[in-house]
Amino acid sequence: MSLTVIGAGVGRTGTYSLKLALEELGLGPCHHMEDVIKDPPVHVPLWMSAAQDKPNWAKNYRGFNSAVDWPTASFWKELAQQNPNAKFVLTLRSATSWAQSFAETIQKLIAGIDQAPPHMRPFIEMGIAVLGKAGFTPTQDHDALVKAFDAHNNAVMAGLPKKRLLVYEVKDGWAPLCKFLDKPLPKDSFPKTNNREDFWERIKGGG
Repeated sequence: MSLTVIGAGVGRTGTYSLKLALEELGLGPCHHMEDVIKDPPVHVPLWMSAAQDKPNWAKNYRGFNSAVDWPTASFWKELAQQNPNAKFVLTLRSATSWAQSFAETIQKLIAGIDQAPPHMRPFIEMGIAVLGKAGFTPTQDHDALVKAFDAHNNAVMAGLPKKRLLVYEVKDGWAPLCKFLDKPLPKDSFPKTNNREDFWERIKGGG
């Protein structure tokens, strides 16, 4: 199945809100790390293989029409070639606030692999491998995280034609997203979710 919309923005940039928005616009189901968390035995080996340059994109995205967040964001370049008609959305936020959020959620999770329950370790190992593809590691300090964040975003903006890419902040709501995707404006408010508490609830729920 070809993907119609692909999120190139890394986690903690409003990707879960974007997932809900795309689904409300009729462009779902939308793949998100949440789907990996819900069924690790199926999804973790697939994404570890992708991180080792042995992807099977048909299996990774079976049943999905769009994809955002990690793991997808680490493979934007490959997915652009695999899905030549797909449009891309690069979700952004302040690099400083992103680094703080990432450090208190995703980085904290992957850095604690040695203390994690045994059943969680394959998921975390996959996460480390996938994030490493995009230039992020468990040990980066704040300044290194900001540098990696900016490098990823700049690479996306340099690597995709402007007609295929929307550079976007979820705080801007429906208007720029709907214009880019040629969809009518919904009546409902733009979804806002996945604060830091939501993140840990999702991790616990998948464990």
